[in-house]
Amino acid sequence: MRISGWLAGVATAAVIALAAGQAAAQEGGKLKIGTEGAYPPFNTVTADGKLEGFDVEIAKALCDQMKVECEFVVQDWDGIIPALQAGKFDAIVASMSITEERKEQVDFTNKYYVTPLAVAAVKDSDLKGTTPEDLAGKTIGAQAATTQAIYAQDYYAKAGSDVKLYPTQEEAVQDLINGRLDAVVSDKFVMVDWLKNSADADCCKMIGDVAGTELETGIAIRKGENELREKLNAAIDAIVADGTYKQIQAKYFDFDIY
Repeated sequence: MRISGWLAGVATAAVIALAAGQAAAQEGGKLKIGTEGAYPPFNTVTADGKLEGFDVEIAKALCDQMKVECEFVVQDWDGIIPALQAGKFDAIVASMSITEERKEQVDFTNKYYVTPLAVAAVKDSDLKGTTPEDLAGKTIGAQAATTQAIYAQDYYAKAGSDVKLYPTQEEAVQDLINGRLDAVVSDKFVMVDWLKNSADADCCKMIGDVAGTELETGIAIRKGENELREKLNAAIDAIVADGTYKQIQAKYFDFDIY
């Protein structure tokens, strides 16, 4: 089959990006890490422009273990996989759950944490549970292009909930605070951190975990970059074994997320 000049160019660019990513991991030097910067406590940009969070510290520890320099690139969530595929960075460390749909687009390392989904609501809510039947008729918010959005659309919407999707988790939470939503479905650990540390969280309470939604979170890389994946997997194993992982975890959580 013939390929147009434009498609040939795209294919060539993809090969170059693939080679560049592998070279970064194989030869020392620099590894470009893509992250969202809007998902505390995992990744967030502070008021003074500093990137921080659990994902960021884990990425730095992995780079130290691999003896490469970490360079971080902040990328909107809905474009983060296309940006990886286009060679903007070499790996995504951004609390990305490993799903079959995503595995069709990217490869994943082994897990670096496991999380269920959870539901939070306003404090005077009459919600008693997190099942689709419990939330029927309610207005539910979630961040778009996430596992929580998929769950909300596949289960809550079909049971009669009005599901609203937002570009960021922070925007969904703000609408909950402002009374535009009855509840938000989210990564549990993000919700726990918000309810514990945010000055605005007095408005709201945790309803509970969503049963059967536990997913592993991994590092996404471009398809076929097996050597990079093996190096990252070895680095994950090493920081878990030597206690570095627990030291980082303890800064953000008082329970085991691995």
